[in-house]
Amino acid sequence: MEELNDTQSEIDDRGIDINWVGVSSFKFPVNVQDKASFQPTISEFSLAVDLSKDQRGTHMSRFIEVLNEHGNCISVKNISILNRHLLEKLKAQKSRVNSRFSYFVEKKAPETGLKGPIDYLVNIESILDGERFESEITVNVPVTTLCPCSKAISNRGAHNQRGNVKFSVRSSDPIWIEDLISLVESSASSELYSVLKRPDEKVVTERAYDNPVFVEDLVRNVALKANEMSNINWYKVEAENFESIHNHNAYAVIVKELK
Repeated sequence: MEELNDTQSEIDDRGIDINWVGVSSFKFPVNVQDKASFQPTISEFSLAVDLSKDQRGTHMSRFIEVLNEHGNCISVKNISILNRHLLEKLKAQKSRVNSRFSYFVEKKAPETGLKGPIDYLVNIESILDGERFESEITVNVPVTTLCPCSKAISNRGAHNQRGNVKFSVRSSDPIWIEDLISLVESSASSELYSVLKRPDEKVVTERAYDNPVFVEDLVRNVALKANEMSNINWYKVEAENFESIHNHNAYAVIVKELK
């Protein structure tokens, strides 16, 4: 085979380090570990390493090679192995892995018990800097919120809307995705379902009416529950209500370092 020039390995004389270089928006089939077993999904990966000032370029194909060699099982427990393999393959000091995928939970309607899947967007980002490893998991959870003010001042009903909670945590031990989702859903006026018959709609509507929350209440409810979890070191909770009687949304954020 003809020997080809390795241009990426040429020396660069501009004297500038690159913080992160790699590949992004690479879709790859994976099996995500849940409490029961594994579920197949498609993840969009971003993989990166640092690049020293004297190296002109990195070897982009090696990122995909590492992902292929890692296999298609992704979990909070094993993603550090992928970080380590990137360091070794790319001869780097730091590596970053970002995996973004849809995660499905089968839920029963509250009255009829009919089953249907709900999808949640999940993002896992991990950074390995030498021997220091840090990972952050984010769940995007759609919920229902009912306005306490509207309920207090109206003779009939109260306006409600769908909202979204973006809950990010860093922890000392792996945390199940399902547990983070449940924590958020229990903090809202009501959780969402994919299949609802009329008896179910009645239950969900009345549940929301009995549990009104402002967007401020929602983030504080999540924060209180997060504060009680001993293995969470840091969290960020962002809530946005897609207001049904305004042409703007309501928004609130809490960020807290616990350890």
